[in-house]
Amino acid sequence: MLNFSFQNTTQIHFGEGQIKVLSDAIPKTSKVLVTYGGGSIKGNGVYDQVAAALSEHTWFEFSGIEPNPKYDILMKAQDLIKEHDIDFLLAVGGGSVIDGTKFIAAAALFEGDDPWDFVAKGAAVTKALPLACVLTLPATGSESNSGSVVTRDGNKLPFMSPFVQPQFAVLDPSVTLSLSDRQISNGVVDAFVHTMEQYLTYSVNGKVQDRFAEGLLQTLIEEGPKALVAETKNDLEVRGNIMWAATMALNGLIGAGVPQDWSTHMIGHELTGAYGIDHARTLSIVLPAVMKVCTEAKREKLLQYADRVWNLTEGDEDSRVSRAIELTEEFFKTMQVPTRLSDVDLGEADIDGLIEKLTQHGMVKLGEHGDITPEVSRKILVTAL
Repeated sequence: MLNFSFQNTTQIHFGEGQIKVLSDAIPKTSKVLVTYGGGSIKGNGVYDQVAAALSEHTWFEFSGIEPNPKYDILMKAQDLIKEHDIDFLLAVGGGSVIDGTKFIAAAALFEGDDPWDFVAKGAAVTKALPLACVLTLPATGSESNSGSVVTRDGNKLPFMSPFVQPQFAVLDPSVTLSLSDRQISNGVVDAFVHTMEQYLTYSVNGKVQDRFAEGLLQTLIEEGPKALVAETKNDLEVRGNIMWAATMALNGLIGAGVPQDWSTHMIGHELTGAYGIDHARTLSIVLPAVMKVCTEAKREKLLQYADRVWNLTEGDEDSRVSRAIELTEEFFKTMQVPTRLSDVDLGEADIDGLIEKLTQHGMVKLGEHGDITPEVSRKILVTAL
């Protein structure tokens, strides 16, 4: 196991009806800005629950944070923050709303010329407004980590800072019952690939991390499809297991002390930036191709994955690895997401532009070994055709 330092400071309030804890979890003296997306929270009752919990607070609202949150939209929140002397942010939504709110929090106290600098140029985030969140779409794990991804002019880029780690997160599985099948599918697949990025690398004898990761993968494989069929889609235990798995997949625990990949995400970000494809759907397209192209580098963990996650113990190594990749693709298809570039109407002619963007963004040494060069990324995209 590699050396590591691990701390997660986000308090989790899990379970049905937990939105009411906002009343005491946020200081009554705070001036709160509630951020959210397109307004679905007003139709499913979440907005009313938040409003009731904040009835003794001074609070304002900022809406319109889109999927793959846009810099220009997020910057509009700064006027509200200054006008009302906001000192606490509450994100109510999924990963995009939370990611966007993290950017808003950091931008509010940024002392440079342009807050985009800490996304595109690595400028230090030295302080941010405190924030918390009410999660409505389990997927990204952003509710309990320090990462964020923001888009500007077609460039989808990540940043990380401990200053934007949420103080607490409310996880009520019942609020996910109004999600569309597409949102459910995206969330399950996103969590699955988050886990794979930290698991499917090479062994450093991190037995605890491996077993946690394998348990999360099996849980998502078992529970994810249940949320798409009529008989079980409203089962709160199913939704609760999916929600908790998505949080645990990217709160730092399974990635502590082990090598990590993230090439699937970096390549996927370019697909989203260029073509607006849902984040999770880029992952379901790219991951199987990464597994195929990087089989030799990942062979040991691929065999472990085949054995422990898919119970594949018979046949030679190559056949077990191939079958594990096939079963991964079959799972994605069960979750109603694409597994090929052709599924989203992209072809070989689109690859050059994607490689150009990867290079422009410095993504030239991806993967756990840093050996996924632009040429290897090209092979991955060709394999994904």
